[in-house]
Amino acid sequence: MSLRAGPASTTADGYALRVADVTKTFRIHHERASSLKAFIAAGGRNRYEDFYALRNVSFDVAEGEAVGVIGHNGSGKSTLLKCMAKILTPNAGHVEVTKRMAALLELGAGFHPELSGRDNVFLNAAILGMGRKEIAERFDEIVAFSGLEQFIDTPVKTYSSGMYVRLAFAVAINVEPELLLIDEILAVGDVTFQQKCMEKFVDFREQGRTLVLVTHDTGNVRDFCDRAIWLDHGVVRSDGEPAAVIDEYTETMLGAQQSTETEGMRRGDGQITIQRVELLVDGVPVDRFRTGDDVTVRLHFEASESIPKPVFAISIASFTGALVTSPSSRNVGQIPDAISGSGVVDIELGDVPLVPQRYVLHTEITGYGRQRVYDHLQNARTFDVVTGSSSETHGVVTLNPVWKISGDDVVPSLE
Repeated sequence: MSLRAGPASTTADGYALRVADVTKTFRIHHERASSLKAFIAAGGRNRYEDFYALRNVSFDVAEGEAVGVIGHNGSGKSTLLKCMAKILTPNAGHVEVTKRMAALLELGAGFHPELSGRDNVFLNAAILGMGRKEIAERFDEIVAFSGLEQFIDTPVKTYSSGMYVRLAFAVAINVEPELLLIDEILAVGDVTFQQKCMEKFVDFREQGRTLVLVTHDTGNVRDFCDRAIWLDHGVVRSDGEPAAVIDEYTETMLGAQQSTETEGMRRGDGQITIQRVELLVDGVPVDRFRTGDDVTVRLHFEASESIPKPVFAISIASFTGALVTSPSSRNVGQIPDAISGSGVVDIELGDVPLVPQRYVLHTEITGYGRQRVYDHLQNARTFDVVTGSSSETHGVVTLNPVWKISGDDVVPSLE
């Protein structure tokens, strides 16, 4: 992990970091001369074009603020972080840092594979600016955070990649910066270690430190950050409250994936089948909706002959496979004596409590006894839920709780 310390100072306007009209370009060579003869033949020039990784990017980060930078691969996120960390120099514009800064970028960059974990803690911490006495005082804390007490005196070349990452992070996080720049760092190690990292970042926030997180994980930005910046092809596309920015980003990124056709795996005798599945909000077909919306699931069916007492059912599951609900027309006594030809079945879902994420919908048509399967369509369609009436993000549903906090010494919020 590369950690670069910046000068400690204060700022009168309350900003820890200022990015002003930053532009960064890289040369992409189309044809590079492989010999002196070719170079002379080309008129002493190599053919290239300038690629704009960042173009006139500007924003401020206030003291104590946690800002998440999101965007697709190649949007310029890592380039921006390296410019902020003073690893790269912009072609135009400038970055002003007013606090002691640390950038968590490349894990274990200062580690020596032949040395033990103990020796590397002292070596790497010294490189990061800590004195030997301070390192000795924090050594036990560093090792305990990494969870590598048993292996601390063995050479790091014998460590697994996860062990290596954990020790490197444990060293870097103990430098105690005022401004912390983080590049996908919440993805390091196993689930337990990630939780410890998150708790450390929460401690940093509570201490009034400033954090800038560059990540693909919009869930962490939504939960952890005060503000989100969406970078798109090197340009700031949106900057504001995390839920709003993330929803806009998600809707745009998923726009190309819109589909209302059924493409799932099908089984059954096929005498009646689901031809198409629609989601409707206010009568308008949609591919995504908000938590709390009233949604109609419309199943378009076609029967090749008269089907007695058919039962229609749907199942909704999270994209990871957790079943949310599985209602059927039999549950509510909606069983026609017979059905033939084509038609639609509408399932009206009021005030849908699903929290923001992607879901998958399955459909099924069976006989009245549910033993005979006419049509089972697995993965009939996918859909997305974005932030609406609830700002909850974990789990799959919200129970719309009402919170009341009381006590003798409770100070009411001014908000």
